[in-house]
Amino acid sequence: MEVTAVPVAGRWVDGAGGAHRTIRAPYDGAELARVPDLDAAAVDGAVAAARAVLDEPLPAWRRAEILDAAARVLAERREQLARTIALEAAKPIRTARAEAERAVQTFTFAAVAARTLAGEVVPIDASPPGAGKLAFTLRVPVGVVGAITPFNFPLNLVAHKLAPAVAAGCPVVLKPAGQTPLSAIALARILLEDCGLPPAHLSVVTGPGGTTGGALVEHPDVAMITFTGSPDVGWSIRAAAPRKRVSLELGNNAPVIIEPDGDWERAAAAIKVAGYSHAGQSCISTQRVYVHRSVAGRFTEALVGQVASLVVGDPLDEATDVSALISPRETERVAAWVADAVAAGAQVACGGEVRAGVLTPTVLTGVTNDMKVCREEVFGPVVGVAAYDDYDEALRLAGDTRYGLQAAVFTRDIGKALAAARRLRFGGVLVNEVPTWRADQMPYGGVGESGNTKEGPAWAAREMTDERLVVIQP
Repeated sequence: MEVTAVPVAGRWVDGAGGAHRTIRAPYDGAELARVPDLDAAAVDGAVAAARAVLDEPLPAWRRAEILDAAARVLAERREQLARTIALEAAKPIRTARAEAERAVQTFTFAAVAARTLAGEVVPIDASPPGAGKLAFTLRVPVGVVGAITPFNFPLNLVAHKLAPAVAAGCPVVLKPAGQTPLSAIALARILLEDCGLPPAHLSVVTGPGGTTGGALVEHPDVAMITFTGSPDVGWSIRAAAPRKRVSLELGNNAPVIIEPDGDWERAAAAIKVAGYSHAGQSCISTQRVYVHRSVAGRFTEALVGQVASLVVGDPLDEATDVSALISPRETERVAAWVADAVAAGAQVACGGEVRAGVLTPTVLTGVTNDMKVCREEVFGPVVGVAAYDDYDEALRLAGDTRYGLQAAVFTRDIGKALAAARRLRFGGVLVNEVPTWRADQMPYGGVGESGNTKEGPAWAAREMTDERLVVIQP
């Protein structure tokens, strides 16, 4: 099998004579490609080339033009990209198509950010020393951006790093997830070969996280690290790079509260997708459901009926809803967490079995917040249901977590909706919608262990710039 080349410092390299890794399909283990295992020297070259292009920044109109072109090409190649996502991440093909479409939107909104990113006038003559002066701010690129991305959205989460960086005028050195680098390489090729992004503005360094990722984090000429992934890794990056700008978008164990006046039938139908899309491997996958005791039985019956109808199988099959987790080890881990919950008193209402290497979509009832399936981020096709008696108790249970990305409540009572918005310490609180919902242009990010940033092209592009004050004495 030929090695898939990656762009590094303005040229495509296949790492001839060096180490390589084989990328395998999580569903059946089939070999998909081989990619170079690059080292710290490759990172040094990529960063040096990226730093050099900062001396000749692209004007805003040109950055917007590149982003517009990327949106067009991505739209034209949606099916090809979706197939790559499905193969390397075991994401069902219909879900993979949705990810490819979202990447189109991400680049579309980044083009808007490129055209509108600007400073502001400072009322400097509001005090006597400023009389007769003119003051304003400019948004200037922060410098070289090191981007580290996860396996679960191998195209669109890469787009959420690259597109805002282009909008801000920052060159990027990208370290994609080791399990799913092929979508990222395809996107880089589109930007560099089809859309006119100049060479060295983007390098892709594939390789072991401890080698390439570590070299990127520690490199003195990388001004900013943007990372999406696990909290443990994210906060260790933050600790290792105290003088860099470090933007973290991390994990969650997303809760939903369902009040008796809420549309619990619609909630059950929504959680069928929100808890099990891509086998629950999303940081905002619905994981904990707190439902009022008066409707708990009917809701659980409806949810189990919805989940039991999910089709499990080959990600390339149009009928498939849920496929394999990213690795057998992850399947074993999630199955063990389910077993631990059952041993602690939870009941399996459906699923909970591993069939042909795939964990069947699982609903647990009688869960408590001290169980791993509630306390930690499952990152698997598991939803836990617990009953509550009053709304204050539900808010307390939902908020009893070290995470804080997105939460949700189903209610027709505006007072209760506002109480959730005020009391739940999460980056986003959704009303009559699942916490798994996201539009790519919105400010998205968490608090606590869930991160320290807001993504969405307009917000990310601003984080990738510095504000420079200019004062003019005529």
